[in-house]
Amino acid sequence: MTKTIDRLRLAQFGNLELLAKQVVEGFITGLHKSPFHGFSVEFAEHRLYNPGESTRNIDWRLYGRSEKLFTKKYEEETNLRCQLVIDDSSSMYFPQEGISKFEYSVYAAASLIEMLKRQRDAVGLSFFNETLELHTAAKSSLLHHRYLYSELEKRLSTYQEKSKKQTAAISALHAIAELTHKRSLVVIFSDLLDDPSHTDALFDALQHLKHNKHEVILFHVHHEGFEKSFQLEDRPYQLIDMETGERMLLRPGEVREKYQAAIDRYFEELSLRCLNNGIDFMPAPIEDGYNQVLLKYLLKRQQLY
Repeated sequence: MTKTIDRLRLAQFGNLELLAKQVVEGFITGLHKSPFHGFSVEFAEHRLYNPGESTRNIDWRLYGRSEKLFTKKYEEETNLRCQLVIDDSSSMYFPQEGISKFEYSVYAAASLIEMLKRQRDAVGLSFFNETLELHTAAKSSLLHHRYLYSELEKRLSTYQEKSKKQTAAISALHAIAELTHKRSLVVIFSDLLDDPSHTDALFDALQHLKHNKHEVILFHVHHEGFEKSFQLEDRPYQLIDMETGERMLLRPGEVREKYQAAIDRYFEELSLRCLNNGIDFMPAPIEDGYNQVLLKYLLKRQQLY
C-alpha cells in the first residue's frame, strides 16, 4: 500500500477513523473466509429485548427470521487494556518517497483502535522521540476514541514539518511501564534504530514492562528493500542520518555484503532477545499491509483471554 493510495483513501473517507473502519471491515471479511473464522470480533451473544430499553442494539436480521426481538449483548466490563506506543523520532520518517515508517505505524494503530473499540476494550496512546511527548490513559469511551483519532490525524499531517528528533526509547519505555495500568497489553511500533551499544539498556526497559505485569508486542517497523536488503543501484550516494544530519558518501556495491551481514545479525539478536524475555517480536515491513498487525493482536488477545 503506497503513501499515494493511503492519502487518496483518507481524502475519500474524510478522516482516519473511517479509513480504519474500512481496513478492519476488509480484515474481518478475510478472517471469515480463512481458518481464523472462529475469532469473535464483534459481540458476545444475544439476549431477549426488554421493553423500555434502547432499540439501538436490536438485531433486526434475527427478528426477521424469528419474529422475536433480541439485542446484541456486549461485554459490560472492559476485557483488556491496550497501550499503543509509537516511535516519533526522525528515523521513522523514512523513506520520504512512498509510505514512511511513521505513516505505516499511525495507520496500523488507527486500525487497532477500531478493532479494540469493536471488542469493548480500553485503549491508550503514547508517542515518544527525545521525550515521552504524549501518554493517555486507556479508556473505552467514544469521546476518548475520537480524541485518539484526532491526535493521530494531527501528527500524521505535521510530522514532516518537525525538526530532527533523536530516539530516547529507553527512558520513554521506563516511563510508560510506570504510567500504564498494570496488566495491560503494550503494543510498540518502532524501527529500533538506536546505537547498538544501547541494546542491553533497551531490553532492561522492555523487561521493566514485563516486571509490571504488562504483555508486550513489539512491531519492528522497517523498509525491507532499503534498510534490510539494501536494494540501491550501484552508483555513488550521499546518505543522510535523519536524526543527526550526519552525511556519508558511498557506493552500495562496496558495502552491501558487510551491511547485510551486520543488519541480519542485529535483527536476529532482537528476535532472540525478545523470545528470551517473553516479548512477542513481529517484523513489520512497511511494504506489507496491516493485516499481520491485526492478526497478531487477535492471536495475542485470544491467548490472554
